[in-house]
Amino acid sequence: MTKSIRTSILSRVRLAFYGMVAVAILILVKILIIQIGQGELWLKKAAESAVSFQTIRANRGNILADDGSLLATNLPYYQLAIDPYLPKDSIFNKYVDTLAALLAQRFGEKTKKAWIEELKTARAEKKRYKILTREPFDHVVKEAVSQWPMVQLGRKAGIFFEKIERRYRPFDNLARRTIGFVQQENNKIVSGYGLEFSFQHVLAGRDGQAIFRKVGTDQWKPVNDGSYIRPEDGLDIQTTLNVDLQTHAEEALQKALRASNANFGSVILMEVKTGAIKAMVNLSKDKKGDYIEDINYAITGLAEPGSTFKIATLAAIIEEANISLEDTVQTGDGTYRFFEDAVMTDAKKGGYGKITVRQAFEVSSNIGISKLAYKYFRKNPEKFINYLEKFGLTKKLDFQIAGEPTPFIKRPSDPTWSGATLPWMAIGYELKLTPLHTLTFCNALANDGYLVKPYLVASILNGNKVVKDLSPKFKGERIVSSSTVAKMRELMIAVVENGTAKSIRTPYYKIAGKTGTSEKVVSGTYTEKHYTSFVGYFPADKPMYSCIVVVDSPEKGYGGTIAAPVFRQIADFAYSQRVTQELLPHASAVALPSLPHSAYQEELHLIAERLGIKKQSLTNEKWVYTRFSGDTLKMLGHKIEAAGIVPNVVGMTLRDALYILENKGLKVYFIGKGKVKQQSLLAGTRFVKGDKILLRLG
Repeated sequence: MTKSIRTSILSRVRLAFYGMVAVAILILVKILIIQIGQGELWLKKAAESAVSFQTIRANRGNILADDGSLLATNLPYYQLAIDPYLPKDSIFNKYVDTLAALLAQRFGEKTKKAWIEELKTARAEKKRYKILTREPFDHVVKEAVSQWPMVQLGRKAGIFFEKIERRYRPFDNLARRTIGFVQQENNKIVSGYGLEFSFQHVLAGRDGQAIFRKVGTDQWKPVNDGSYIRPEDGLDIQTTLNVDLQTHAEEALQKALRASNANFGSVILMEVKTGAIKAMVNLSKDKKGDYIEDINYAITGLAEPGSTFKIATLAAIIEEANISLEDTVQTGDGTYRFFEDAVMTDAKKGGYGKITVRQAFEVSSNIGISKLAYKYFRKNPEKFINYLEKFGLTKKLDFQIAGEPTPFIKRPSDPTWSGATLPWMAIGYELKLTPLHTLTFCNALANDGYLVKPYLVASILNGNKVVKDLSPKFKGERIVSSSTVAKMRELMIAVVENGTAKSIRTPYYKIAGKTGTSEKVVSGTYTEKHYTSFVGYFPADKPMYSCIVVVDSPEKGYGGTIAAPVFRQIADFAYSQRVTQELLPHASAVALPSLPHSAYQEELHLIAERLGIKKQSLTNEKWVYTRFSGDTLKMLGHKIEAAGIVPNVVGMTLRDALYILENKGLKVYFIGKGKVKQQSLLAGTRFVKGDKILLRLG
């Protein structure tokens, strides 16, 4: 290539480059002129073009119970709106009276006359948008409103429905505080609590975006130009909560709170082996005197636990010194002076005198337990704190719901530590725990000494597919030896069989537990108000559940008379759910599947005769169990006549079960079809006329 040709090409490239730069400068100048000098003009033109860049909301995930029942979900709600200026005069004038009358009749927010005046005024003022219903309504109401004459005309009449997504709880306020909520402003979380808040990152999903073009009165359609970003719907979370257990726990606690005019109360029910929480109730009294789910005391409620803490103290002493439960301690006349200004007292006037360790725990002797703790740990109190640390009582549990506080446990290095601190800590004072911490340690005693982390969310789901399994995958850490577990079981059973909670003992299964009553501090001074509690597990020989009940500031009563009976009601229900079938008489033969397992004896005789079945009656009772022995149908006694005792109706037809239960004064609810598979009230337990019983059929 010659030099002249190369020069020519370079000249042309330079000219092209300079030309592009000049065009770019002109464009930039034009943009500046538009933005600065003609900004309002072009904004107006953009608005007139009816194009908008909008957010597409993602659907929020569901919160599910352990069986997949919906605890919280999003449902579409609607508001009725109108463009008053759009319809022709002929349409507006023909239907405005009817529309006003229907609005007044259906929603009752204004009179017909007021609606007519308001609609005509809006039309005269050429308003293009007006909401006609203040409160959103559901799909059923929408279907009814859709049949209104003017609404049926749709766009011609300028009437349309605005869709709004709302969080819906099928079980109303059940576990309201645990499920929780989130409050958003400008797409940002400003407040919240519970699962909705703690799992916001899972439930919320990710919003999409798209360019929308206006196609009608406040109706928009996405423009398919490749700029569409699809929303990612939120995932579901499946909890460990059981609807039946949660319902029964709430009813039992609320009844006790009302009867004692208490301030608030909490219940946690946990599966021993897994740490799965099956019920969590938090009820507090509002300004009207009603009990509502407001604050999650179960997780956030730091308080001096009182005597329930004695299970940790005795466990530490047994681990340290391997004492015998028949060793003795002198409690004297009911008062004991550790120091000049530190006097410990027992509840019994005159004291218990010299008693065994077993008896000290049974009667919850403050002096007995504190003297034992002082004897074995006074020279090295740090060792006692180390046991509490090993027991998981000094730090957060890292629970799945936000807001869990750190327990308050003093150490000897603390400037407020004194000679009286150890004996008072031993009986549940000068320290603060949440109910969840107390229960978690008690659950370890039920679980042969293995500490399992409590959890409330079992898995994250995308439809029916498990995205992430959150349930524990290991047995847990051993924090107490098997020998200590065995001794603590003896002690805790003794509390229910012979001690401060003997009012809740039952012949059907054994309960192991401990009562607690601590004086409340108000303005730095201990008062006559009490924080009462009961913690334990059942059945004691093969533990299925652990449970804690807290009742704060009852007018009268203590842990054994207020909290313990609530525990018993919950335990009866939970136990009956698991073992009702096991309570039926068992023989080597199998019950005849084509006949009721339990029914009215006269009817069974007639049925057996018609079917040609051999029969043998072994009782004079009206109601009987059926059992086959070879080819013979045997009828065994089914005692249900005692007044105030819950009968066993498992195996009966619904008709027979209803007849028996309603005649005994129970209010019956049932789910499913077929024969009774399960009953909510344990057979053989006492009830009060009007109590509710739920039957599961299948």
